[in-house]
Amino acid sequence: MRRTTIKDVASQAGVSIGTVSAVLNGRDSVNSLTKVRVLEVIEELNYRPVEAARRRLGTPREKTLGFVVKEIHNPYFADIIVGAQEEALRRGYRLIVMSSEKIFEHEVDAIRVLVEKDIDALIINPLLAADGRTDQFDRLIANNIPFVMIEGLTDGPRASTVDIDNERGAATATRYLLDSGHQKIAHLEGPAYSQHAVERRAGVLSEAPEAIIFPAGATLKEGYHAVLELLKIEQPDAILCYNDLVAIGAMRGLGELELRVPEDVSVVGFDDIEISSFLSVPLTTVGVPRREIGRQAAAIAVHEIEGPRGTPPERVLLEAELVLRASTTNRR
Repeated sequence: MRRTTIKDVASQAGVSIGTVSAVLNGRDSVNSLTKVRVLEVIEELNYRPVEAARRRLGTPREKTLGFVVKEIHNPYFADIIVGAQEEALRRGYRLIVMSSEKIFEHEVDAIRVLVEKDIDALIINPLLAADGRTDQFDRLIANNIPFVMIEGLTDGPRASTVDIDNERGAATATRYLLDSGHQKIAHLEGPAYSQHAVERRAGVLSEAPEAIIFPAGATLKEGYHAVLELLKIEQPDAILCYNDLVAIGAMRGLGELELRVPEDVSVVGFDDIEISSFLSVPLTTVGVPRREIGRQAAAIAVHEIEGPRGTPPERVLLEAELVLRASTTNRR
């Protein structure tokens, strides 16, 4: 979905760019029939003549990509943002970043602000609304702004997506634990607002249908509190976590309960954020190419801005790889 230009309007209306400009500027040099035709095409193509207005004022237009993430403080998103910014700058675009902080209404508002700033395209890590709403995208569609998702929504709008196969990644980690002799696996499940949580849970259950599914979230504190509650009712020999932050929080909780990692309980994370390899017990995790996700999302966004109209959405699935470290052990 490429953004409509004045050239597109002129071509479809069968007139020159100058004629379209004259209509936009309200000049009397264009006959009424031609003017009506141009205005009909402008409405049909949902053309936003902001660039024309800026040219009249002599103001140069800065090319920009918007980026909306769920949690600005999460190192997972920080790495994706760095990759997106590197690629955007390489292609002559600035990146404007906003965070919804896991609140659907904030996501809707962030999109509104970015549209008003006249971004050329948007990259978004969308929230999964409790009621299934996807109207956060309505403003983008209404303003003919391309957008790329870095976390797909099962019932979301038709759009390009850059992601990993989360279900497969979680299944691979679960199969590794089973093959290593673990018999009682628990999964600290991610937040309800994340499609990734749905997919990772499905991956765990595909290999271990009897796995203990326990609600956690996405943060250090949520992982810490979740494992304390879990151990009151169950004693797993392995815990597979929604992400590395949850896993790190869980490892602290296990330590306070005087349970050793991995001697008593193996722990697996997801994402492979940098700190995971620097822990006193380095974390086994599913590695996600975070910067590459950002780079590819930015590259696709620019292609949708500058490429031919009618280009179908792309779906890019990057490889996730199990990274074995000291937080897991072989029990066979």
